[in-house]
Amino acid sequence: MSKYQPASARSRFAEILALPDEQINLAEAALLIAAEEYPGLNVAAYLEKLDRIADVARDRIALAVDVSDYISAMNATLYEDYGFQGNRDNYYDPRNSFLNEVIDRRIGIPITLSVLYIEVARRIGFRVEGVGMPGHFIVRHQAAEEIIYIDPFNRGRLLGEMGCAELIAEISGGRRRLEREQLLPVTKKQILSRMLVNLLGIYARNDHRRALMIIERILIIHPNSSAHVRDHGLLLALVGQTSQAIAALERYLKMEPTAADADLVREQIKTIKQDCAKLN
Repeated sequence: MSKYQPASARSRFAEILALPDEQINLAEAALLIAAEEYPGLNVAAYLEKLDRIADVARDRIALAVDVSDYISAMNATLYEDYGFQGNRDNYYDPRNSFLNEVIDRRIGIPITLSVLYIEVARRIGFRVEGVGMPGHFIVRHQAAEEIIYIDPFNRGRLLGEMGCAELIAEISGGRRRLEREQLLPVTKKQILSRMLVNLLGIYARNDHRRALMIIERILIIHPNSSAHVRDHGLLLALVGQTSQAIAALERYLKMEPTAADADLVREQIKTIKQDCAKLN
Protein backbone atom coordinates (compact mmCIF):
# COMPACT_ATOMS: atom_id res chain seq x y z
CA MET A 1 0.00 0.00 0.00
CA SER A 2 1.33 3.45 -0.91
CA LYS A 3 -1.61 5.72 -0.02
CA TYR A 4 -2.76 5.60 3.59
CA GLN A 5 -5.89 6.56 5.45
CA PRO A 6 -5.41 7.30 9.18
CA ALA A 7 -6.37 3.83 10.47
CA SER A 8 -4.19 1.96 8.01
CA ALA A 9 -1.34 4.42 8.59
CA ARG A 10 -1.42 3.78 12.31
CA SER A 11 -1.57 0.03 11.78
CA ARG A 12 1.46 0.14 9.49
CA PHE A 13 3.27 2.45 11.92
CA ALA A 14 2.74 -0.09 14.71
CA GLU A 15 3.92 -2.87 12.42
CA ILE A 16 7.16 -1.02 11.64
CA LEU A 17 7.78 -0.07 15.28
CA ALA A 18 7.52 -3.72 16.30
CA LEU A 19 10.67 -4.44 14.28
CA PRO A 20 14.19 -4.38 15.73
CA ASP A 21 15.51 -0.83 15.55
CA GLU A 22 18.04 -1.54 12.79
CA GLN A 23 15.24 -2.82 10.54
CA ILE A 24 13.03 0.26 10.92
CA ASN A 25 12.67 2.34 7.78
CA LEU A 26 12.99 5.75 9.40
CA ALA A 27 11.64 7.76 6.46
CA GLU A 28 8.62 5.51 6.00
CA ALA A 29 7.79 5.66 9.71
CA ALA A 30 8.14 9.45 9.74
CA LEU A 31 5.85 9.72 6.72
CA LEU A 32 3.31 7.47 8.42
CA ILE A 33 3.19 9.98 11.26
CA ALA A 34 2.17 12.54 8.64
CA ALA A 35 -0.35 10.19 7.02
CA GLU A 36 -2.82 10.63 9.90
CA GLU A 37 -2.74 14.38 9.39
CA TYR A 38 -2.84 14.07 5.58
CA PRO A 39 -5.31 11.29 4.69
CA GLY A 40 -4.44 9.63 1.41
CA LEU A 41 -0.79 10.60 1.68
CA ASN A 42 1.23 8.71 -0.92
CA VAL A 43 4.11 7.48 1.22
CA ALA A 44 5.78 5.65 -1.68
CA ALA A 45 5.86 8.84 -3.74
CA TYR A 46 7.74 10.69 -1.00
CA LEU A 47 10.19 7.82 -0.56
CA GLU A 48 10.84 8.15 -4.30
CA LYS A 49 11.45 11.88 -3.87
CA LEU A 50 14.15 10.99 -1.32
CA ASP A 51 15.60 8.56 -3.87
CA ARG A 52 15.78 11.36 -6.47
CA ILE A 53 17.54 13.69 -4.03
CA ALA A 54 20.01 10.89 -3.30
CA ASP A 55 20.61 10.43 -7.03
CA VAL A 56 21.85 14.02 -7.22
CA ALA A 57 24.10 13.53 -4.19
CA ARG A 58 25.40 10.26 -5.65
CA ASP A 59 26.44 12.00 -8.84
CA ARG A 60 28.41 14.46 -6.74
CA ILE A 61 30.39 11.70 -4.98
CA ALA A 62 31.50 9.94 -8.15
CA LEU A 63 35.09 11.00 -7.44
CA ALA A 64 34.86 11.06 -3.63
CA VAL A 65 38.03 10.01 -1.83
CA ASP A 66 37.28 10.81 1.81
CA VAL A 67 34.58 11.71 4.34
CA SER A 68 34.78 15.43 3.58
CA ASP A 69 33.81 14.71 -0.03
CA TYR A 70 30.67 12.92 1.12
CA ILE A 71 29.73 15.75 3.46
CA SER A 72 30.38 18.33 0.74
CA ALA A 73 28.20 16.36 -1.69
CA MET A 74 25.40 16.05 0.88
CA ASN A 75 25.48 19.73 1.78
CA ALA A 76 25.70 20.95 -1.80
CA THR A 77 22.76 18.75 -2.78
CA LEU A 78 20.46 19.58 0.12
CA TYR A 79 21.23 23.25 0.66
CA GLU A 80 22.36 24.51 -2.74
CA ASP A 81 20.57 22.30 -5.28
CA TYR A 82 17.35 21.82 -3.33
CA GLY A 83 17.43 24.84 -1.02
CA PHE A 84 16.52 23.13 2.25
CA GLN A 85 16.71 25.43 5.24
CA GLY A 86 15.80 25.73 8.89
CA ASN A 87 12.54 27.49 9.67
CA ARG A 88 13.64 30.26 12.01
CA ASP A 89 10.63 32.52 11.41
CA ASN A 90 7.89 30.03 12.32
CA TYR A 91 9.67 27.33 14.29
CA TYR A 92 6.51 25.92 15.92
CA ASP A 93 4.49 25.56 12.72
CA PRO A 94 3.38 21.90 12.89
CA ARG A 95 4.22 21.49 9.19
CA ASN A 96 7.88 21.59 10.23
CA SER A 97 7.36 18.23 11.96
CA PHE A 98 5.77 16.39 9.02
CA LEU A 99 8.36 14.94 6.65
CA ASN A 100 6.15 15.30 3.56
CA GLU A 101 5.79 19.03 4.22
CA VAL A 102 9.52 19.38 4.82
CA ILE A 103 10.26 17.70 1.50
CA ASP A 104 7.69 19.81 -0.37
CA ARG A 105 8.35 23.16 1.30
CA ARG A 106 12.09 22.52 1.78
CA ILE A 107 12.00 23.97 5.25
CA GLY A 108 11.93 22.33 8.66
CA ILE A 109 13.23 22.07 12.20
CA PRO A 110 16.41 20.32 13.41
CA ILE A 111 14.92 16.86 13.86
CA THR A 112 13.07 16.65 10.53
CA LEU A 113 16.02 18.07 8.60
CA SER A 114 18.18 15.51 10.42
CA VAL A 115 15.84 12.68 9.33
CA LEU A 116 16.14 14.00 5.78
CA TYR A 117 19.94 14.09 6.10
CA ILE A 118 20.10 10.56 7.58
CA GLU A 119 17.88 9.10 4.87
CA VAL A 120 19.59 10.75 1.90
CA ALA A 121 23.00 9.84 3.32
CA ARG A 122 21.93 6.22 3.80
CA ARG A 123 20.92 6.02 0.16
CA ILE A 124 24.42 7.00 -1.00
CA GLY A 125 26.22 4.71 1.45
CA PHE A 126 27.25 7.39 3.95
CA ARG A 127 26.33 6.38 7.48
CA VAL A 128 25.13 9.10 9.82
CA GLU A 129 23.21 8.74 13.09
CA GLY A 130 20.93 11.03 15.01
CA VAL A 131 22.13 12.88 18.10
CA GLY A 132 19.42 14.18 20.42
CA MET A 133 21.05 17.05 22.23
CA PRO A 134 18.84 19.04 24.62
CA GLY A 135 16.95 21.63 22.61
CA HIS A 136 18.59 20.79 19.28
CA PHE A 137 19.00 17.75 17.06
CA ILE A 138 22.04 17.00 14.88
CA VAL A 139 23.68 14.01 13.22
CA ARG A 140 27.09 12.41 13.54
CA HIS A 141 29.39 10.31 11.41
CA GLN A 142 31.87 7.93 12.97
CA ALA A 143 35.02 8.38 10.90
CA ALA A 144 38.13 6.24 11.23
CA GLU A 145 39.80 8.40 13.86
CA GLU A 146 37.16 10.91 14.93
CA ILE A 147 33.48 11.61 15.28
CA ILE A 148 32.17 14.34 12.99
CA TYR A 149 29.06 16.25 14.12
CA ILE A 150 26.88 17.82 11.43
CA ASP A 151 24.10 20.36 11.99
CA PRO A 152 21.44 19.90 9.26
CA PHE A 153 19.39 22.86 10.56
CA ASN A 154 22.33 25.16 9.88
CA ARG A 155 23.18 24.09 6.32
CA GLY A 156 25.19 21.07 7.40
CA ARG A 157 27.87 22.99 9.26
CA LEU A 158 30.46 20.87 11.06
CA LEU A 159 30.74 20.95 14.83
CA GLY A 160 33.32 19.61 17.23
CA GLU A 161 32.37 18.72 20.80
CA MET A 162 33.17 22.27 21.85
CA GLY A 163 30.97 23.63 19.09
CA CYS A 164 28.09 21.41 20.25
CA ALA A 165 28.52 22.69 23.80
CA GLU A 166 28.57 26.30 22.61
CA LEU A 167 25.44 25.71 20.54
CA ILE A 168 23.51 24.36 23.54
CA ALA A 169 24.70 27.21 25.73
CA GLU A 170 23.55 29.68 23.08
CA ILE A 171 20.14 28.04 22.59
CA SER A 172 19.48 27.82 26.33
CA GLY A 173 20.75 31.28 27.17
CA GLY A 174 23.52 29.71 29.21
CA ARG A 175 21.12 27.66 31.36
CA ARG A 176 22.17 24.27 30.01
CA ARG A 177 25.50 22.53 29.87
CA LEU A 178 26.07 19.74 27.41
CA GLU A 179 26.95 16.39 28.96
CA ARG A 180 29.10 14.03 26.91
CA GLU A 181 26.48 11.26 26.96
CA GLN A 182 24.14 13.65 25.14
CA LEU A 183 26.41 13.30 22.10
CA LEU A 184 25.78 9.56 21.85
CA PRO A 185 23.70 8.34 18.89
CA VAL A 186 20.00 7.75 19.48
CA THR A 187 17.83 4.96 18.12
CA LYS A 188 15.31 5.36 15.35
CA LYS A 189 12.54 4.78 17.87
CA GLN A 190 13.92 7.64 19.94
CA ILE A 191 13.95 9.89 16.87
CA LEU A 192 10.33 9.08 16.05
CA SER A 193 9.32 9.54 19.67
CA ARG A 194 10.97 12.96 19.78
CA MET A 195 9.17 14.00 16.59
CA LEU A 196 5.87 13.01 18.18
CA VAL A 197 6.68 14.74 21.47
CA ASN A 198 7.38 17.94 19.52
CA LEU A 199 3.94 17.69 17.91
CA LEU A 200 2.32 16.93 21.25
CA GLY A 201 3.81 20.12 22.64
CA ILE A 202 2.32 22.10 19.75
CA TYR A 203 -1.17 20.59 20.02
CA ALA A 204 -1.62 19.91 23.73
CA ARG A 205 -2.98 23.31 24.73
CA ASN A 206 -5.59 24.03 22.12
CA ASP A 207 -6.10 21.05 19.79
CA HIS A 208 -7.01 18.14 22.02
CA ARG A 209 -8.10 15.79 19.26
CA ARG A 210 -4.81 16.12 17.40
CA ALA A 211 -2.93 15.82 20.69
CA LEU A 212 -4.82 12.60 21.38
CA MET A 213 -3.80 11.18 17.99
CA ILE A 214 -0.20 12.04 18.72
CA ILE A 215 -0.09 10.56 22.22
CA GLU A 216 -1.66 7.33 20.99
CA ARG A 217 1.27 6.94 18.59
CA ILE A 218 3.74 7.74 21.36
CA LEU A 219 2.15 4.88 23.30
CA ILE A 220 2.79 2.55 20.36
CA ILE A 221 6.49 3.25 20.91
CA HIS A 222 6.35 3.48 24.72
CA PRO A 223 3.29 1.48 25.84
CA ASN A 224 4.41 1.45 29.47
CA SER A 225 5.24 5.14 29.83
CA SER A 226 3.14 5.99 32.86
CA ALA A 227 3.21 9.74 32.21
CA HIS A 228 1.86 9.23 28.70
CA VAL A 229 -0.76 6.76 29.95
CA ARG A 230 -1.95 9.45 32.38
CA ASP A 231 -1.94 12.19 29.75
CA HIS A 232 -3.76 9.89 27.35
CA GLY A 233 -6.51 9.52 29.94
CA LEU A 234 -6.73 13.27 30.50
CA LEU A 235 -6.97 13.94 26.77
CA LEU A 236 -9.62 11.26 26.35
CA ALA A 237 -11.65 13.04 29.03
CA LEU A 238 -11.25 16.38 27.28
CA VAL A 239 -12.65 15.01 24.02
CA GLY A 240 -15.54 13.27 25.76
CA GLN A 241 -14.38 9.65 25.60
CA THR A 242 -15.17 9.13 29.25
CA SER A 243 -15.10 5.36 29.68
CA GLN A 244 -11.75 5.11 27.89
CA ALA A 245 -10.48 8.05 29.98
CA ILE A 246 -11.39 6.34 33.23
CA ALA A 247 -9.74 3.09 32.09
CA ALA A 248 -6.51 4.92 31.16
CA LEU A 249 -6.38 6.89 34.41
CA GLU A 250 -7.06 3.78 36.49
CA ARG A 251 -4.26 2.03 34.62
CA TYR A 252 -1.97 4.93 35.50
CA LEU A 253 -2.82 4.54 39.21
CA LYS A 254 -2.02 0.83 39.02
CA MET A 255 1.32 1.68 37.40
CA GLU A 256 2.13 4.54 39.82
CA PRO A 257 0.03 4.06 43.00
CA THR A 258 2.28 6.34 45.05
CA ALA A 259 2.83 9.02 42.39
CA ALA A 260 2.89 12.62 43.59
CA ASP A 261 -0.22 13.33 41.53
CA ALA A 262 -2.07 10.11 42.42
CA ASP A 263 -4.67 11.87 44.59
CA LEU A 264 -5.28 14.46 41.86
CA VAL A 265 -5.83 11.68 39.33
CA ARG A 266 -8.27 9.92 41.70
CA GLU A 267 -10.17 13.19 41.98
CA GLN A 268 -10.18 13.49 38.21
CA ILE A 269 -11.67 10.00 37.88
CA LYS A 270 -14.33 10.88 40.45
CA THR A 271 -15.20 14.08 38.56
CA ILE A 272 -15.48 12.22 35.25
CA LYS A 273 -17.78 9.63 36.81
CA GLN A 274 -19.95 12.34 38.38
CA ASP A 275 -20.23 14.15 35.06
CA CYS A 276 -21.23 10.90 33.39
CA ALA A 277 -23.91 10.30 36.01
CA LYS A 278 -25.37 13.77 35.37
CA LEU A 279 -25.63 13.03 31.68
CA ASN A 280 -27.43 9.76 32.37
